[in-house]
Formats: sequence, C-alpha cells, structure tokens
Amino acid sequence: MNDATDTWPELPLDDWQDTYATLHRWVQMVGKIRTKLTAPVNHWWHATLYVSPRGLTTTTIPYEGRLFEMEFDFIEHELAIRTSDGGSATIELAPRSVADFYGELMSTLAALGIDVKIWTQPVELPVDAIPFPDDRKHASYDPEYVGRLFRILTGVHTALSEFRGEFIGKSSPVHFFWGSFDLAVTRFSGRRAPERAGMDSITREGYSHELTSCGFWPGGTWYTGAVVPEPVFYAYAAPEPEGFAQASVRPEAAAYSTEFSEFMLPYHEIRRLDDPGKAITEFARSTYVAAADLAGWDRAANERPKD
Repeated sequence: MNDATDTWPELPLDDWQDTYATLHRWVQMVGKIRTKLTAPVNHWWHATLYVSPRGLTTTTIPYEGRLFEMEFDFIEHELAIRTSDGGSATIELAPRSVADFYGELMSTLAALGIDVKIWTQPVELPVDAIPFPDDRKHASYDPEYVGRLFRILTGVHTALSEFRGEFIGKSSPVHFFWGSFDLAVTRFSGRRAPERAGMDSITREGYSHELTSCGFWPGGTWYTGAVVPEPVFYAYAAPEPEGFAQASVRPEAAAYSTEFSEFMLPYHEIRRLDDPGKAITEFARSTYVAAADLAGWDRAANERPKD
C-alpha cells in the first residue's frame, strides 16, 4: 500500500488495468449524460469533466429548470448526485459490472426526476467494445489504485493550472476527457487551422484552430490499437509545424514518438525528481515554445508578461 499522502504514487498499468477498464466505462456514462444535456461549447469543452477536491465532477448540468451535478468521489468511493432543489443520491463504487452500474445510474437519475437517454456504445475504445447495458465482463474496482490515480490527477491539475495561468490568449480549462481518459490543457494561436481530409465532425470542431496541447494519460491501448504500457505525459501541436519532432524539450527524459506524433514523458521519470510538478510545467512550457516558435505564433500578444 502506498502512503495516502504521496502525490506521486506508483501506478503500474498491469496492477490495475481491470479496474481501469471498468472505471473508464463508468466515467464515460457520466460524461455522455453531461454532453447530452449541456449546451455546446467550442472544441467540445461542454463535454469534459474536471478534477475536484474529491475526484472528478461534471460541474453544473441544466435540466428542465433545475440544475444537477454528478461527482465521482474517490475518497468515499461513491458517485454523488446533487440537484438544485435539494435532491441527492449516491451510488457505491465497488466491484460490480458495467451493466449493473449503468442500470443503477439510470434508475437513480429517474428517481431524482431526471430522464435522459444516451448512446450506450463506449467510445475511443476497440470497435468491439460491449454496450453498457450488456457489459458483464468488466466488473473490477480496487479503491487503492483509484485513490492513487486521484492523487496523481490532483498533482497534474496543479501543475497544468500554473502553466495555463501564464497564457492570456485563448486556452481551454484544465479538463478531463472521458473518452480518452486523459487530463489536458490546450492553447490556441488565434488562427484557423487548415481542414484536414477525412475529419469527422467531432475532430473538425476540436481542431478548427491552431493549437498545442499537453496532458497526462494513464496509458493502455489506444483506440487505433497502439499500446503505451505505462502512464505518460504527452504534448503535441496541430497542425504540427516542420521541425517540431526534432525540437529540444525538457526534461531530458522526454522524447518524440513517431507512432503517436507527439512528445512523451514517462510518468516514472518525473516521480524520481525532487520536484515532479516543476518537471511537468517545464515539459508543457518547452513543448509549447517549440511549437509556437516554429509555427510563428504571436507569443508577445498571447503570453502573460513576466514580472
């Protein structure tokens, strides 16, 4: 067992991948509900979740003149649902199938007067992923490893928030993408990006403007079939300027992946440093500077002046 005060615990993928697979699907259900009921925001920012003091939250969702929120509480290990008219309910996070969790989630919302239907096919997972109501394969939940994930997310959120505060141009929040299961922040140059052939409507909206993005991913099998066998930090530019892959970035352990077309920094490398949070912000800054300079961004107009 890891010390519960350790912000940067070990998170070996092999030790918790069954819990990860189950939790990923539970989080997708909640994310899909948020997306279905929330007014669209550019780049799909209305769909994301956020790190809270207890886990991951949807923040406020409107519903027929009321408001409600759903929060994965990774301290008490429950999904808490709260409404603006005083209603509340909890669903235990414990070993149980995706199908059972889906059924209880929908019946609990209905009991609170919230009737919502979502597309039950998981996304950004292998094409043969089982729909939520039928999935009795994934039924693991280890609170120790979920707690480790949460502690890492709190540290990453802090580091990326510091990085975000240095930019006065258009920037995303530090937010959690439930489809890909990563925590990220994105900066924009202010210029429209050329449309790439073969984009679907989701990708077209997400990458409509030039950007650089940095985030944390626990690793696993990407929906393309590519595998990253450990937690990593990543950074990429879209469109990627010429020379970006050869750029010098920090810390030294960061390297460009031709398979993923992004820089990657293994999580285990920052754990051994005296100040992991500082290393994360250095990675975010250096990859941003490389991309922005090579693409000719107006950095003076977009960056907060240094004291």
